[in-house]
Amino acid sequence: MDDIKRMDELIRILNEASYAYYQTGTEIMPNHEYDAMYDELLELEQKTGMVRADSPTVKVGYEVMSELPKERHPSRMLSLDKTKDVDALAGFLSGHEGVLSWKMDGLTVVLTYENHELLKAVTRGNGEVGEVITPNAKTFLNLPKKIPFSGRLVLRGEAVIRYDDFDVVNASLPEGEEKYKNPRNLCSGSVRQLNSAVTAARRVRFYAFALISANEPDGSEVSFDLVTDQFDWLAKQGFDVVEHFQVTSDTVPTQVQYFAKAIKENPVPSDGLVLVLNDIAYGRSLGTTAKFPRNAIAFKWADETAETTLREIFWSPSRTGRINPVAVFDPVELEGTTVTRASVHNVSIVEQLKLGIGDTIRVYKANMIIPQIAENLTQSGNSPIPDTCPICGAKTQIREENLARELYCPSAECPIKHLKAFALFVSRDALNVDGLSEATLEKLIGCGALHTPDDLFHMKDTQRERVIALEGIGEKSFDNLTAAIEAARETTPAALLYGLGIAGIGPANAKVLCRAFGQDLLAIADANEEDLAAVSGIGPVLAASVHAYMSDEQNRELLKRLLAEVHFPQEEAPAAQTAVSGKTFVITGSLNTFENRKQLVDYIESLGGKVSGSVSANTDYLINNDTTSSSSKNKKAAQLGIPVISEEEFRALASNDADPA
Repeated sequence: MDDIKRMDELIRILNEASYAYYQTGTEIMPNHEYDAMYDELLELEQKTGMVRADSPTVKVGYEVMSELPKERHPSRMLSLDKTKDVDALAGFLSGHEGVLSWKMDGLTVVLTYENHELLKAVTRGNGEVGEVITPNAKTFLNLPKKIPFSGRLVLRGEAVIRYDDFDVVNASLPEGEEKYKNPRNLCSGSVRQLNSAVTAARRVRFYAFALISANEPDGSEVSFDLVTDQFDWLAKQGFDVVEHFQVTSDTVPTQVQYFAKAIKENPVPSDGLVLVLNDIAYGRSLGTTAKFPRNAIAFKWADETAETTLREIFWSPSRTGRINPVAVFDPVELEGTTVTRASVHNVSIVEQLKLGIGDTIRVYKANMIIPQIAENLTQSGNSPIPDTCPICGAKTQIREENLARELYCPSAECPIKHLKAFALFVSRDALNVDGLSEATLEKLIGCGALHTPDDLFHMKDTQRERVIALEGIGEKSFDNLTAAIEAARETTPAALLYGLGIAGIGPANAKVLCRAFGQDLLAIADANEEDLAAVSGIGPVLAASVHAYMSDEQNRELLKRLLAEVHFPQEEAPAAQTAVSGKTFVITGSLNTFENRKQLVDYIESLGGKVSGSVSANTDYLINNDTTSSSSKNKKAAQLGIPVISEEEFRALASNDADPA
C-alpha cells in the first residue's frame, strides 16, 4: 500500500474512533492503538508533505451537534503537541523555567467575567465554534458566583467530575437504572445539558488552567510576567487552579515521578501532564504551528506494558441485554498491582485484535488505571463470537451501534434483565442481605452464579471459585457476602412475601396479608381472590395481583424452594386488643425514643395498628413530637379534628395507660 492510500485509511479509522468516543462515549479501539495510528499518520504527513483537510492532525476536538446556542471563539483554540518521553519533556524547556500541571480529563470551558459576575461560559467545541453553557456553568460546585475583579476577565479551565462525586451521582440513581461508566463521559454530557437543573445534580467542578486576558474597567490590561503569577492572581479571585509546580529541565524528571505516584490518589481524572513555559512574553514570541502552540507541550504516560497469555474471553451480559467481552489472562504486575483481566469493550475490538485462546498479548493500564490490551502478538483469531447468551441460551444478535459492533441477548426472559427484581429480593425490607449491591448482583448473574433468588443460598457450596474470580470480588468479599446471605435466612413471612416482587404488594401490605393468614405463606398461595380481597386494606385489585402471581406454577415452586431455605422466628402474639388495634397513624417529624421511623412503624403494626403516609379522614392519630408545628400535616389534622400526639403520648396509648383522644 502506498503512503497516500495508507494516510487515507488512517484518517478514516481515526476519525471514526474520535467520533464514537467524543460524540457517543463509545470506545471502538484501544487508546494505545489510536495513539500508534496517530503517530504513524503524523510521520506520513511529514514524509509526503501532504495534510488532508479532514486529518485528525489538523482538526481539533469534537464537532458541535447539540441544540445549545453556538458562538465562535475570538481566536482558534489549539490543542497541544505531545510526548511520552520524559527526556523530551525536559528538553522542551531548553534551559528555561516551566510550569508542570495535571492534564485534566473533562471538558474545556472558557469563562468570561465582567463587573464581578459571570457573563458567559462557552465550551471548546471544535476549537473554532463552541456551545454557550452559561446557565449550566453557574451550577458548577466550586465556581465563584462573584469575584473581586471588576473588569473583564477571560480564563480557560476544565469542567470535571471528581471520582468521589462520580460515585455520589451513581449511588443516587434509582434501583435498576444503568450506572454511568466513567467521570469523563458523564461530565461531557452534564456540561452540555439543555436543562441546567440536570447539570446541578451531576456535581461538576471547574479548575482554571489558563488566564486569557484581564482588562480593567477603563480598558487597560492587567499584565503578568509569569504563568505562576497568573495562577496566583486567579486563586485570589476565588478560582480553584490546577495543581502545578515550577520546574527546570533538571527537575522535570523528579516532578513527573511525583505526578506518577499522585495519579492513583488524585481526585480529579487526568490523562497526562501539561508543561508550559513560565515566561509569558517569551512563550508568545515562539508563535504556533498549524495546530500546536510552541509555548506548551502535553505529556502522556509511557504505559508500563507486560506480556501474558490470554486464557479466556469471558462474555458478560448486562441488564441492557448487551454482552460485554472481558479478556482473562495469566496474572501480570502493572503499576504496582496484579492484573488478570481487561475489558475489550465490544465485538469490533475483539475482531480487530484477532483475539484467540492461548495468544500472547501485551497489556497495559490506560492512564495508569484501567487495564487494556495494547496488542495481540499471536493474532490467532480462534475465539468465536458466542451465538447464544451465556445466561439464558437465547440466540444472540450483533447490532451496529455508534460505529461499533455490539453483541446482544434479545430475550426478554434473560435473568440479567430482571436485575431489579433480584435487587428487591435482597433489599432492606425484604431479605436484607447486607452489602449485596446491584453492581455485585449484576456480576453474579452475568457469570452464571445466580439464576433464581434461591441460588443465593447455594453459592457458598457451589460457586466459590467462579465468584472469587470476578473483578472486585476476592476471597474476603466472598466470605463476607455468604455470611450476610446466611444471616438473611432468618427473616419474616412478610419480608419474604414482599421480596417476591408481587405487583402492588409493599412491606405494609405484605404484613397485613401475613397477619390475616396466620403468617402462613402457603395459605396465601392457596387463597382465592375473594378471600384475599376480604382482608382489610387489600381489596380486589391487590387480591387479583396476588392470586395471579400464586397461580403461576413456576412462582409457586420458587416460593416452596425459598421456604425450604429460610426460617421464621416465633413471634409473640399481640395482646387481644389494645388502644392501637385497628387505628391508623401518620408519622411526621423527628423521633426521640425510637431509633428510626421503620422501628416505630413495626411497633405500631405489631400492636395491630396501621401506618399511612398522608393525613386523611381515615387517620386516627398524627404522631409528631412538635405538636404545635405549623407543618402541612399538622394543619390538615387540625382541619379534620385528628389528634396530634407526641411519642410519649403514643407510648402511653400503646400501654393502655391513657387515651390522648
